[in-house]
Amino acid sequence: MPRRTATMLASLLMLIALLCAGVLIPVPYAEMSPGPTVNTLGEHGGEPVLQISGRKTYPTTGHLNMTTVRVTGSQYRMNLVEAVWGWLAHDNLVVPHSTLYPDDKSPDELNQETAEEFSQSQESAKVAALKQLDIPVGTRVVVSSVVKGSPAEGTLHAGDVIKAVDGTEIKQPGDVAKLVTRHKPGEKVTFRVVPVKEAAAAEKEKRQPKTEDTVTLVTNKAPDDNRAIVGIQAGTDHTFPFTINIKLADVGGPSAGLMFALGIVDKLTPDDLAGGKFIAGTGTIDDDGKVGPIGGIEMKTVGARSKGARYFLTPKDNCAAAAKDTPSGLTLIKVDTIKDALQSLEKLRKGDTAGLPQCKAG
Repeated sequence: MPRRTATMLASLLMLIALLCAGVLIPVPYAEMSPGPTVNTLGEHGGEPVLQISGRKTYPTTGHLNMTTVRVTGSQYRMNLVEAVWGWLAHDNLVVPHSTLYPDDKSPDELNQETAEEFSQSQESAKVAALKQLDIPVGTRVVVSSVVKGSPAEGTLHAGDVIKAVDGTEIKQPGDVAKLVTRHKPGEKVTFRVVPVKEAAAAEKEKRQPKTEDTVTLVTNKAPDDNRAIVGIQAGTDHTFPFTINIKLADVGGPSAGLMFALGIVDKLTPDDLAGGKFIAGTGTIDDDGKVGPIGGIEMKTVGARSKGARYFLTPKDNCAAAAKDTPSGLTLIKVDTIKDALQSLEKLRKGDTAGLPQCKAG
């Protein structure tokens, strides 16, 4: 065989071997890419995303889209070829696998965490929207979680409303720990609670709870000191004067909070916030309407623009990163609170685009 042919054949075999290795060898990376974007003012899966009953609502036009990031699954292991392709792709981002899926958490724990974050974001969106509209929101202290193997397990449940401890009315979560730790380990402590099922029924029917339970527990000693504990975490829950349901499946994390809040405000006011325009955005939100940063901002702006968005509400702390590579035709609007977002939407309705607080690269 001629030397040149042998060399070419050897090179070809080497190339094939390298390609096979690239396909077969897993690498410790995961990929992020633009995910679905959903109009909070519209429908998803055949039903309205925002469902409000017991309060007058108003027609809306245009889009207030929440945005998402698609990621490779926790159990999926990219190969070298996929990683290189992702690095070269303009709209994708390849990151260390541990960035998205920490080694100290199981897939089930991560799924539960993102589901809880999504649920909390919906709750905070409702509170922030109603506060912005000066609509009263009630609060109550509940059992947030119960420690496995603790005195409370099987007796108290997540969602139970804590009315009193040892006869003392509970006004905030910190009151529970203060009253329990007045005891010594091994002593009895009495809780007066509204069971979670009754609390949920009363909230749904907008009535006062009909039943309360009195529960007596024997305290344990805390594992790190001599405090008396019963094994619960107390938290705050909210009650609303009318029903607001957010119907959106297969989404996790807290980043849709801002857009949910704006959608609720839009439906409860005659202003027509979007004014027929295609506006998208992202950002966490707390009960007071403060907007927080999120991950994957570059993926979200790309996804929003590809669906037709012209304006993107961007958390202040994400502005610098988002402005480095803004998709053509998309204007990034900086927001720090829900009030900022509403003011910018008003400017858009009036055509005052020059007055918008736009994001700039750092």
